Amino acid sequence: MLCLASLCAETPSALAIRNARIVTVSGPVLAKGTVVIRNGLIEAVGETVAVPTDAWVIEGEGLTVYPGLIDALSTLGLSDSAPVSAAATTGRNIVAQVLTADTTSAGAPARGPEDRPSTTSWLRAADQIKTTDRRIESARNIGFTSAVTFPTRGIVAGQGAVINLAGERDRQMVVSPSAGMYLTLSVGSGGGFPASLMGVIAYIRQLYIDADYYRVVKAGYAKDPAGKKRPEYDRALEGLLEAPRVLLPATYVRELDRMIRFAAEIKSPAILYGGHEAYNAAAMLKQNNATVLVNLKWPERPRDADPENEDSFRTLEFRDKAPSTPAALATAGVKFALYASGVENVRDIPKAVKKAMDAGLTPEAAVRALTLSTAEIYGVADRLGSIEKGKIANLVVTNGDLFQDR
Repeated sequence: MLCLASLCAETPSALAIRNARIVTVSGPVLAKGTVVIRNGLIEAVGETVAVPTDAWVIEGEGLTVYPGLIDALSTLGLSDSAPVSAAATTGRNIVAQVLTADTTSAGAPARGPEDRPSTTSWLRAADQIKTTDRRIESARNIGFTSAVTFPTRGIVAGQGAVINLAGERDRQMVVSPSAGMYLTLSVGSGGGFPASLMGVIAYIRQLYIDADYYRVVKAGYAKDPAGKKRPEYDRALEGLLEAPRVLLPATYVRELDRMIRFAAEIKSPAILYGGHEAYNAAAMLKQNNATVLVNLKWPERPRDADPENEDSFRTLEFRDKAPSTPAALATAGVKFALYASGVENVRDIPKAVKKAMDAGLTPEAAVRALTLSTAEIYGVADRLGSIEKGKIANLVVTNGDLFQDR
């Protein structure tokens, strides 16, 4: 009896969900299959997979198994971080984020790019993850098992990380510490540099010119330091050089075109975020091999808007057609993913996805945009995003289709 009690108290190393409908995303949908999980990884998946004798079994008859959803752009786990910029949620030209006056170490307003105003490129989200962020549980409860989370304050905010939304310690949550550098087009206040959109773009351009020069000088010194002046360490430029890609805000067609050209100029792989008017730019985006993150916070009339003010036809058209953007991108073959910044109630996220589906996005494309496409964009498709042998076993099991009502 004592031995039996001891065995029952042990947590099994294996778990099997059998006879369930399995949406693998990377392959065909299995009408009645089995997924075997061992030590947090997918050990096997298929229609003829045998259930291990040591596995706990979940009867999946009538259930559907999906890969865990991934929020492609968030601040989850960063409890002290500001929400993702308003430009990505409302479609404004410039991020409506009020910054304190940029100052140098002496306390004076920044006078030029050499002062590095509103730049914290050395910050890494992976070093700031807090398991105590209450939003994590809310996101997990509607199917999100992973997120790509970024610092978002300033012009060059810092480098994001791909995290799992589970773990007793922060370091257990990090899947990849290098997701990319988050940039905004925030204009600072207080009279310092930069004080205009043109100034912000010029400043970012100068940062990347400096970073390119810094890289060349460092490489030359490392190869042959004798007789050469040692280059000074610059943590702002080090952060830029470490990032594998840059995230740039672009909501309207003119901004999408501008940021595509800007990314080519600074010679960095880029992801455009916001994307609400991409329904009018799908061909251009495909031609330039662009990658877009589309915000599920669809544009709508502000609740406190003056009822006497009538919206323009262009504004009404923008609000009406924005949910058709994912379908337009999918049809054009543009690489894209979805994120949920600015959606106040996480329970409204499935409704936002359903709105895109009602505007033409297929259920299969919707699931992919929240799973494997995100993983591919951030270079973690070998670990996340689909139900395949060897991948992390982040799964969502539903009664019914994932985005159906109720």
